[in-house]
Amino acid sequence: MNNNTSQQIKIIAFPGAPNLPLFAAIAQGFFKAEGLNVILETTPSSVNQIQQFHSGAYDIAFTAFDNIVAYHEGQGAVQLEGGCDFKVIMGATQIELSAIFNSSIHTGADIKGKSLALDAVGTGFAFVFYAMLEELGLSRSDYQPVAVGATPERWQSVKEGQHIGTMTIEPFTSIAKSAGFKVLKQSSQLFPAYQGGIVAARAKWLSTHAQGVQAFVRAYLKGLAWTLNPDNLTAASELLLLNMPEIKPGVINSVMKSLLSPVSGLTPEGKVLRDGMRTVIELRQKYGGRTLDDNQLDKYLDLSHYEHARK
Repeated sequence: MNNNTSQQIKIIAFPGAPNLPLFAAIAQGFFKAEGLNVILETTPSSVNQIQQFHSGAYDIAFTAFDNIVAYHEGQGAVQLEGGCDFKVIMGATQIELSAIFNSSIHTGADIKGKSLALDAVGTGFAFVFYAMLEELGLSRSDYQPVAVGATPERWQSVKEGQHIGTMTIEPFTSIAKSAGFKVLKQSSQLFPAYQGGIVAARAKWLSTHAQGVQAFVRAYLKGLAWTLNPDNLTAASELLLLNMPEIKPGVINSVMKSLLSPVSGLTPEGKVLRDGMRTVIELRQKYGGRTLDDNQLDKYLDLSHYEHARK
């Protein structure tokens, strides 16, 4: 891309440590070097994110793979006018999802009859939470899932006692643990592969912005490589603390350990994990009441720009 021009790309993402490669690509000038002016904003909920993304207010979304599947299959939390043309352009993270509860909860039996905070009850990571609760001996009728919003909102609702538990990602898992809350289950204990976060764009936008998309992918992958480089651990930790002041220095090491793990964190080289995608499909079939073909993953993907950018 001609570095004398500046193309604006607006991104909407969930608040969380997995945004660190974006912070790095901005701070290290990788986007700027590609002629891009990247604006990153976070969403208070998945419904807000999807509506804003679909409307064209944002060009790229860092979201859950399950959201892409749900809206493609007509199972989204809201109706999208004109249908869904979201496409996964790159992988982002396996993501460690943790079931956290207040100190009065010791076993699954303590959860029965109580309310739990979720983002949306039928999309995103909700099905992972249901699977973890099942491992704790609970059925769907044993508790009340309540749509609250993204992780900061959910964590706040549990901290204030409105709900007895929720599901968190880093840094909120480590923040909760440091505040005396308990982690009873984690997604990595249940699934050897799980495609948590992905990078998505609308097919119509992709068709007219190929050069910008490929420039974005190149710069993001540089930010990812910088983040995963052990030599940059201290600088990466400081960058995350700068961008997420709610993280206290005392928990940054545990946050970074989870984020940098290939099992629970960022996916090296931004690859999509087909086994992890099949896990998402299997969970949606089990808890979403819809038969899906896990051999037809390509209908959710457009990896052409990613593949071109990596050459």
